[in-house]
Amino acid sequence: MRSDEFYMHRALDQAREGLAAGEVPVGAVVVDAAGEILGAAYNAPVSGHDPSAHAEIRALREAGRRLGNYRLDGCTLYVTLEPCLMCTGAVIHARLARVVYGAAEPRTGMVESKANLFAQPWYNHRVVVEGGVLAARTSRLLRAFFADRRGDSGPATS
Repeated sequence: MRSDEFYMHRALDQAREGLAAGEVPVGAVVVDAAGEILGAAYNAPVSGHDPSAHAEIRALREAGRRLGNYRLDGCTLYVTLEPCLMCTGAVIHARLARVVYGAAEPRTGMVESKANLFAQPWYNHRVVVEGGVLAARTSRLLRAFFADRRGDSGPATS
C-alpha cells in the first residue's frame, strides 16, 4: 500500500478542485485496505445547497455506493482538515479503521482540537487517528482561500 502522504496528496487534489469551484478547499478520499480509492470528494455545501456536503461525507457516500454497504470496515479516510462533529459521527457509523488528516481545526475539530469524540466510552467502535500529515500544505491552501475572501494582499505563510 502507498504512504499516507500519497493519499493526502489525492485529498489535496480534491481540495484544489473545491477551490476552483468556489468552495472552502477541503478534500477527502476513502481508501480500502488494499489501497484502492473508493471515494473522493471536495466540500460542496455552497454549490449543492446542502449543509451536509462536506468533503468527508461526500467521499463516504461514494465509497458506500461502490461497496454496496454503508459499513466501510477496514477503510481509511484521508482529509485535509480535521473533521467536524458531523463528519466524526459519520466516520464512527461507517466503522472506518483510520482517519488521517492534515491541518488541525482549532475552532470546530472534533478529533483532537476541541474534543476527541473517538475516545468516548459510549461508542463500541474505535478509530485510529493520525493528524498533521502534510499539515503545512493543507493549512497554506486554507489560509490563502480565506485571505482572498477577506481581500488580504499579504502572502500566506506556513
